[in-house]
Amino acid sequence: MGVFSKKEKESYVEYRDRAVNSISPSFCGAKWYNATIWLGNGTTASCHHPPAHKIPLEEVATSYKAIHNTQYKKLIRKQMLEGERPKECEYCWKIEDMGKDKISDRVYKSIIYTDQELKDAKTELGWQEDVDLKTLEIAFDPNCNFACSYCNASFSTTWQNDIKKNGPYQNLVSDGAAAFQHDGNHAMPYGKKNEGNPYVEAFWKWWEGELQFSLRELRVTGGEPTMSQDFWKLMKWWETNKDCQVDFAVNSNLGQKDELFEELLKASHNIKSFHLYTSCESFGSQAEYIRDGLNWKKWVSNVERMLTEGNVKSINCMMTINALCLFSITEFMDEILRLKRTYKTSSPNCSFNILRFPSFQSIVTLPKEIRMERADHIEKWVNDNYDGGANFFLDWERDGMLRMISYIREIETGHSHTSSIETRERDFKSFYIQYDVRRNKNFTETFPMLKEWFDSIPMTDIQQLNGVIDGDDAKSNRYVDEVMETAKKEGWVLNPQWANPGAQDYVEPDQQDEMLNFIKNN
Repeated sequence: MGVFSKKEKESYVEYRDRAVNSISPSFCGAKWYNATIWLGNGTTASCHHPPAHKIPLEEVATSYKAIHNTQYKKLIRKQMLEGERPKECEYCWKIEDMGKDKISDRVYKSIIYTDQELKDAKTELGWQEDVDLKTLEIAFDPNCNFACSYCNASFSTTWQNDIKKNGPYQNLVSDGAAAFQHDGNHAMPYGKKNEGNPYVEAFWKWWEGELQFSLRELRVTGGEPTMSQDFWKLMKWWETNKDCQVDFAVNSNLGQKDELFEELLKASHNIKSFHLYTSCESFGSQAEYIRDGLNWKKWVSNVERMLTEGNVKSINCMMTINALCLFSITEFMDEILRLKRTYKTSSPNCSFNILRFPSFQSIVTLPKEIRMERADHIEKWVNDNYDGGANFFLDWERDGMLRMISYIREIETGHSHTSSIETRERDFKSFYIQYDVRRNKNFTETFPMLKEWFDSIPMTDIQQLNGVIDGDDAKSNRYVDEVMETAKKEGWVLNPQWANPGAQDYVEPDQQDEMLNFIKNN
């Protein structure tokens, strides 16, 4: 979509050194021009790797552009321009420290902007300017019909219902435990319809004022966007603004009710450049186990219907590389290649995004010998199937798989605050035993190759939680506290504000039917 700034015969290493590292060895264009903003609870990040941080309401009251240009984010830009590695970007530093030829995501996230735009970030904008975004991902709310194993109640109302019905997960002690011990109340402080939400209001002001002209791409994520009233409001806007030049993308699990899927198909024809993003990373019953709510055959069928009936420029599959997906990832890629060959297209394009949180579900929790066997197996698949792109298996997809293979073999801890391997293994077992009961699943039947290891892990039995905890991670984002304290000491910012909107209880109705009624009546 839009810009791709690597020259034709230039390697990614050459591009990095010429266009990115020439500005700073820690520079990333995403910190200026890209954002993910969770409007439902007022949090933001510049990509999917750093933890989200709160958007202070005081800053939004001063400028609606503060939903991206927070004081904290500006301080991270300052660090980048000065060649300092921001701690919140440790995912990229782990990749780069594996070798000078290793390309981290800061390169891939910068390559979609022109060389001049990257230079302007330093010479024209600097670190204090309120930048108009060029690529934006927004989530209006966490309404969702799935409850994927690596997700939680912050991003899924189905997860919220699980915790409210069954209580918090017990006997979890690793760094990822808290994600499964809260009910997501903090995620919807303005209710499911976002009534009176200042962050949503700020988005609409910015959209009407500048964003509809500055953006190259607007992407809506969730939850499941088709279950959001604000998403359909945006689709109504596009019906009367069909000349809008912004590329539009939606992240959909493609598992919604058939009637909502039909509405999404229809909406794609009102938009000049419509891109679909969806998620899956494993095959058949293993995919249905990992992504609770998924019907594998329905997912494949809806991908095919989008390819043949939708007005789509591309379909993109965002793969979350977790411990369990490694056991059918090559079968999944076989299915992806079948779709590409059948419809003679590069879609679905696949990206390989390595899960780090919760760490007990990370690939680094698996025993070393299993990881090595999986790395060899996946590497053989890559070598057997890559033919320079003639079969639509693209070079950057191959590069993504090779980076994943290197990660499987070389990385031992997912992030700097990862718990010990013993703790992660215990939480792995504790979680999936409870997950099976709550979701009517069976771990060892679905993953028989892990049964011996799984059974060997000791049980954990600690004092039981009597209630849910506060799951608002952005309140205690350790990176924010550290950077803001440094800024205060060194005089970078005067009197920064850090407000936290309150929370209220939320009970989910039959949201998919409610969205269908909303579409019909508006």
